[in-house]
Amino acid sequence: MNRTGRVSLIPRVHPVLWAGLVLLLLLFFALDMAVGSANVPLKSIFAILSGSNDEPERLRQVVLLFRLPRALTAMLTGAALGIAGLKMQTLFRNPLADPFVLGVSSGASLGVAVVVLTASGLGGVLPALAGFFGNYSVIIVAAICGASFVMVVVLSVARKVENAVTLMIVGLMFGYIASSLVSVLMQFAVETQTHNYITWTFGSFGGVTWSRMKIFAPAILAGIFMAWTLTKPLNAFLLGDDYARSMGVNVRHARIRIIFGTSLLAGTVTAFCGPIGFLGIAVPHLSRMLLRTNDHHALIPAVVLLGSSLALVADIVAQVPGTDISLPLNAVTALIGAPVVVGIILRRRNVGEMTR
Repeated sequence: MNRTGRVSLIPRVHPVLWAGLVLLLLLFFALDMAVGSANVPLKSIFAILSGSNDEPERLRQVVLLFRLPRALTAMLTGAALGIAGLKMQTLFRNPLADPFVLGVSSGASLGVAVVVLTASGLGGVLPALAGFFGNYSVIIVAAICGASFVMVVVLSVARKVENAVTLMIVGLMFGYIASSLVSVLMQFAVETQTHNYITWTFGSFGGVTWSRMKIFAPAILAGIFMAWTLTKPLNAFLLGDDYARSMGVNVRHARIRIIFGTSLLAGTVTAFCGPIGFLGIAVPHLSRMLLRTNDHHALIPAVVLLGSSLALVADIVAQVPGTDISLPLNAVTALIGAPVVVGIILRRRNVGEMTR
């Protein structure tokens, strides 16, 4: 590693590759805006986004009120999960670590389960909350509370343990506990409540309206910025805690910052979009394979671009263009991410080693 904190023996990323990633993102963004149950011509989309009033009002509402926030949500979600997965794989030096390894997603799911599956037992509390926040917003608030609780617990544990593997195991155990509590709640819930909860777990980019975007987007952008400020510690962690200390990194402080940023990203995505799987595992590895580097100065922007593109692709496929059918988003992301994970396992003799 040189004085700038960059890992040595790293090939320089060609500008053409960056241009390709940007163009790919713009292409999938345009396609996501254009396709759906009713296709919208690209010419009309460009005219509406440029502020033209020549297009029909109905078309303007479809593009500006529904498809644009949905596409932006997909981009932010893909970037957030990719960055969170990258940090977890680096921190734990485990290629199969994902954004939810700390149990934050399970905490969010537990918060939603408590509200949705016990709605009848809450009496007048739930209607009052729904009247104040809005029906869907109650789920968001519950998810944020659950994710925040687990995040606080994990951060407290991180202050006391030195071993990253121990911390990962603790996070996994919190996840199992939360999942077990959800299973117990489902046994006592009525069929309608169970159906509502299961539908939420499918994941969706369509629940973030412009008013919710004011919370969703700043939280995601703040988490990505935090990751960028941690590029030097992340590069140092690639070679182990001892090496990071020799480079002047405060390991415990850096670990807490990494965990907080990851929890912010994963918790926000889960709260607003549901538990979106596989993107957080697949995107970092695809970025490493594409750039042939472990340098986080290059990986972070690449993960943002590639994660956004893959999330848009997943959204396009989930909408089944030209039909009224809508596939579960998590099923689509699994179809994209699972082959990548299988390829990672087959590519290595030792699944515990970091990517070359």
